[in-house]
Parts: sequence; structure tokens; C-alpha cells
Amino acid sequence: MDRILFRGQLNKYRTPYEDEVSFVKDFEELTEDPLAYKRERLEGHFTASAWVVNKERTHTLLTLHRKLGRWLQLGGHADGNENLLEAAMQEATEESGLKSLTLVDSTIFDLDKHIIPARPHVPEHFHYDVRFLFEAEINEPLHVSKESISLAWIAFDSVTDMIGYNPSILRMLEKTSKSEILL
Repeated sequence: MDRILFRGQLNKYRTPYEDEVSFVKDFEELTEDPLAYKRERLEGHFTASAWVVNKERTHTLLTLHRKLGRWLQLGGHADGNENLLEAAMQEATEESGLKSLTLVDSTIFDLDKHIIPARPHVPEHFHYDVRFLFEAEINEPLHVSKESISLAWIAFDSVTDMIGYNPSILRMLEKTSKSEILL
């Protein structure tokens, strides 16, 4: 998926979630910026994530993110890769070690624009996160990368207890539970 195909997907993307609707125009505008896919764009940049579920749709794989100290979906910076689907797959594989990771659909599963707090040498900035839906075998051994503290398959009905209130993750969970993969 290149920049032009991505822009086309954004143009076709439909969602009943108001927060996502409010992000789409920002994502479309960002595709025009030559630095959009690089973390060197300090105001904000694209990131790519994988919402990983088991085939039975009862569990999701979350990572306890080392820098942020929160349970999140797998993913990270595009680092110049304009194929965000490819970047999401690469991040998910690197962060989990999963060999059974399979793409469910090549269209956008979810969009989220969120603020990343400032750290030494990195100002506060936005991540324009593009998420894709993946499946994996729940019994496959996991490999915790240096970016994570832990990885865990969390039952859908326990996600809120595990993460607290995170509207972005709860939205993806709701989409998965209702099989609302919107094109």
C-alpha cells in the first residue's frame, strides 16, 4: 500500500464512531506531507498497528509498552515505510515473535490520533495510528521484545479490567466483538 492507495482507503473509510470520523481529515492532510511517515516530523507522524485476535475471536494480544507503561496493541513507527500494512505486520512480528500471524483484511480496521508525552530529546507529539486486523494462534509461544515489559492474550471480557478505560482499545474490541469490519 503506497501513499496514493492509502489516501484512497482513507477516502472510502466509513465508521460509526464519531472520534474516528473526526480523525479522517487529519490523516488525509498528513498524507500530503513528505515527512509524514518519519518520526523526524516532530509535530506528529504515521504509525502502524496490528490488532491481533485469536481465530475464535475470544482473545486479543496486548503488550505492556515499556516506555508508556500501558497495555496496548502491537505496533510502532513507520520509519519511512509508506506501506503501513507492511509496517504493522513487521512491528507485530518483531514485538511478539508470532509465526502464525495472518492478515484478516488489507483495508483499514481502525484509526486513532493520540498524543505522545514529551521525553528527553523528543517533544510531545501526535501519533496518527493506522490499525489492521490480524489473527494468530493463541497457543504459539510468544517472544517479548525489548520494547515491551510483557505480552499477554487477554480474554475480551477481561480487557477493561486489564487496561482500564482506553477508548481506542475499547473501540477496536467492540468492532471485533460485533464483527464490524467497516470498509
